[in-house]
Amino acid sequence: MATESNPALASLPSNVREIIELASLRDGGIPFRAKIAHVHRTWAGTFTSLPELYIQPESVPEVQKVVRLARHARRRVTTTGCGHSPSDITCTSSWLVNLDNFNKIISVDHLTGLVTVQAGIRLYQLSDELDRRGLALPSLGSINEQSIAGAISTGTHGSSIKHGLVGENITELKITLANGETLSCSSEDKPDLFRAALISLGALGIITEVTFKAVPAFSLAWSQAIDSDKRIFERWEKDLWRQAEFVRIWWFPYMRRAAVWTADVVDPVDLKTGAVKHREPPTSYYDSWLGYYVYHNLLALSRWIPRITPWIEWFVFGMQYGFKNGEATRITAVQPSQKAFLLNCLYSQSVNEWAIPLHKGPEALQRLGAWLQNLKPGDEGYVEHGIPYSAEGLWVHSPVEVRASNSTVYTSREANTRPFLDPTQSDGPTLYLNAIMYRPYHREPTYNATERYYLGFEWLMRELGGKPHWAKTFTATQADLARWYGEDFQRWGTVRESVDPEGMFVGPWHRRYLLEPIQSDKLLPLEEIQQTTKEVPARQGGGIQVVGIQNPVVPN
Repeated sequence: MATESNPALASLPSNVREIIELASLRDGGIPFRAKIAHVHRTWAGTFTSLPELYIQPESVPEVQKVVRLARHARRRVTTTGCGHSPSDITCTSSWLVNLDNFNKIISVDHLTGLVTVQAGIRLYQLSDELDRRGLALPSLGSINEQSIAGAISTGTHGSSIKHGLVGENITELKITLANGETLSCSSEDKPDLFRAALISLGALGIITEVTFKAVPAFSLAWSQAIDSDKRIFERWEKDLWRQAEFVRIWWFPYMRRAAVWTADVVDPVDLKTGAVKHREPPTSYYDSWLGYYVYHNLLALSRWIPRITPWIEWFVFGMQYGFKNGEATRITAVQPSQKAFLLNCLYSQSVNEWAIPLHKGPEALQRLGAWLQNLKPGDEGYVEHGIPYSAEGLWVHSPVEVRASNSTVYTSREANTRPFLDPTQSDGPTLYLNAIMYRPYHREPTYNATERYYLGFEWLMRELGGKPHWAKTFTATQADLARWYGEDFQRWGTVRESVDPEGMFVGPWHRRYLLEPIQSDKLLPLEEIQQTTKEVPARQGGGIQVVGIQNPVVPN
């Protein structure tokens, strides 16, 4: 697109502008849909960045053009969807690509259930389009704002020991690489690229098409009740996770209670005959206008008076779920699956989620609870937590989200369907523990509460053999991750080097966790490195602004 038709590009460096203008004369009129002055912000407002260009291609040739121009202009390329990850993985001062306008259904085969879509389609759009065709995704996480490419690339999961990652039903991917070529890959065709791209973390290229196996549309009859965590621990190995196809738990460490949500698929015949009818649950406390703002302002107050945090947990979640345990707290509903899976995330938040073996769940929660409550020998619920950090004066938010998955049902290394960077257990069910700290009105909790909480939480997760969720906040090092993933980590790195040797898709986040520690003589030619960070005032959205700089290495 010439400067005359897009005056905003006139502010670019002259060499970059000339490359774009020259390409526009040679490529047969393929659009370059770019703009400047875009502020990129994560959903939670935890990080922001100011990319040099914000680009929204609408076709594969347009994606390929972006990559070719970036290579000639010596620019890094980052891809983002809704920015739901609270980390800085999508932050860049270079070129940011968004595929929101590349979001169509390409094909649907009702006989096989195979569906091919453009990679920018959001999960809520995909769910609606599938539903209109009598189809559905087999499992979803708690939100549906992500693009399908983003959900795949970070290892999104639901909560069922009969299902694994959301990406487990993918049969084929197309990805545009740093050389501008778009390749197809599957478990049979370029299997190493396929396994690397299933959790690519944006470091291999731009995923453009996704083919997956859908299932007939279904509805869920779900039920939710409150119980003591003691009873939940007693049922853990017996039937807690097997009582329904989908099970998820919200644990409240100060009250030592938990909300247990279970859901099973409704027989479609019962829906057709009217034996079972769709019905919505009662409006919850914090889904109401009053409850939402009461809770938000109590969280804001707790920044200055942290000791009221356990009282907030008791009051808000008592109003939300009930003040007693058992059947008196039970609510039920019957909803289409794409609606039943969803959860209201409420406010800006930091999240730190780890995957550990499912059978270690009671130990993890009991030790975490004993640490957070500073329990002493003789106190009810006391266990030796072993966490070598003090929780004195530390008050944390609730709940801890407790979910399970099982990647051994549909995927395996042998079948070339398990991602190299899959954090779940390869020999059985996995438990995900998600520690949430809210940021009321985009302000961090005071007294370094989040940092102190996550320090102890991560120590415990490491001791229990855990791995961090790629999309969340964590402090593991490249050496840690290389040790935990072993040969799979090396194989992922080998694929990355082969498809992007100059580091067009590599930024500070990838260097921090996936590549060797930064050394000036080993930087990749197109790699972006972090130059500075600065705090953004809460009145401007809060969080940390990340400023990067393109590696000045000039190729021979």
